[in-house]
Amino acid sequence: MAILDIAQIETVSASRGVLSKLIASSFGALADWNTSRATRRALLQLSDRELEDIGLVPGDIDRIARR
Repeated sequence: MAILDIAQIETVSASRGVLSKLIASSFGALADWNTSRATRRALLQLSDRELEDIGLVPGDIDRIARR
């Protein structure tokens, strides 16, 4: 006769939930970093005049990219 250990199943399920959240959080952080990197790179390619047209100065680029 087979005995089903409910406590062990719940522990494994909880562990998988924590691992899934950790992986999702890691991918979210990576996506946020990549978006900031791409934004900063695009803004750095603009001339001072182009930045002025959109209401920015070169010193604003890092601040904007971190958002």
